[in-house]
Amino acid sequence: MMAPPFSSPSRNSAARIVYVGRNRVGNWVACEQRGVFGGLFVSRAQALKYALFKNGGHSDRIIEVTREIELYIGTDR
Repeated sequence: MMAPPFSSPSRNSAARIVYVGRNRVGNWVACEQRGVFGGLFVSRAQALKYALFKNGGHSDRIIEVTREIELYIGTDR
């Protein structure tokens, strides 16, 4: 069996940990632990749906935090 010519995004995303929580103004945030991707959302359900999509459907790799989190994209913090 021949390997596909391109790697699957879900395979690359499978190991990604995504944090979900609220920022200081109450918006829902989903962000990858290293800042590779993330987004702001109106609802918890939307944030979780995005997190599942971006990490390849691995609900065990989503961590819901109770402290405030902010969205930072990139490695410069």
